[in-house]
Amino acid sequence: MYIVDSTVTVPDQKAEELIEIYNNRSRSVDQAEGFRSFQLLQNDKRAGELTVHMEWDTKEDYLKWVRSEDFKRIHELEKNYPDQELAGIVPKVSRYKVVAR
Repeated sequence: MYIVDSTVTVPDQKAEELIEIYNNRSRSVDQAEGFRSFQLLQNDKRAGELTVHMEWDTKEDYLKWVRSEDFKRIHELEKNYPDQELAGIVPKVSRYKVVAR
């Protein structure tokens, strides 16, 4: 299994707005080959720290998604968020190979 976490930090007062954006996400990734799950995590002590946690069967499945037209289209839309403060956020991406369970 392969895990990808993308963490962003926004002002605490913007957290609910970002959560709402993810609640209304396109869900096209859900149909990608090898996709297992998506969760949006909120730091228990810092409301403005949010992490997208995605699980994939393999690194190759994830890379195939990243190179897809759907991925490019979805991430282009992010640049058009009405709130430009959210549009300019750059996530910290961490990738993990599961090595034990």
